[in-house]
Amino acid sequence: MAGLDYLSAIRDGVLPPAPISGLMDFGVTEVEAGRAVFTCRPDESAYNPIGVVHGGLVCTLLDSVCACAVHSTLPLGRGYTSIEIKVSYLKAVTSRSGLLTATGTVVKVGSRVAFSEGVVTDEAGTAVATATSTCLVFDVPQS
Repeated sequence: MAGLDYLSAIRDGVLPPAPISGLMDFGVTEVEAGRAVFTCRPDESAYNPIGVVHGGLVCTLLDSVCACAVHSTLPLGRGYTSIEIKVSYLKAVTSRSGLLTATGTVVKVGSRVAFSEGVVTDEAGTAVATATSTCLVFDVPQS
């Protein structure tokens, strides 16, 4: 399937989400060419030793939306993998932050490398983290 069709099928419940979605309790809520939106409601099970949501959860959320934004632009037979991600944490996240919304947007997709950016906001709409991401784009062997 083309990337947008695949992600739309996950959003619509036609295809199952990636296993990481269940582990971290997030999922695709919106998808269009060049853009992906996930939501997540973290609880205390995601806390680190200092009593806030571990940055790894927020980073995983950002990596997912940035990469899926790229995936949404790829045709059948093309795949991707993250090369790097740079995250800036702007505000601590706790269970009181409510529903987190992560939005990934494509900056540019080339024949070999794609660039995207993402932002996570809390339930009040305040940005809690941002990211820039680079993905390697490649041909996927057809079976």
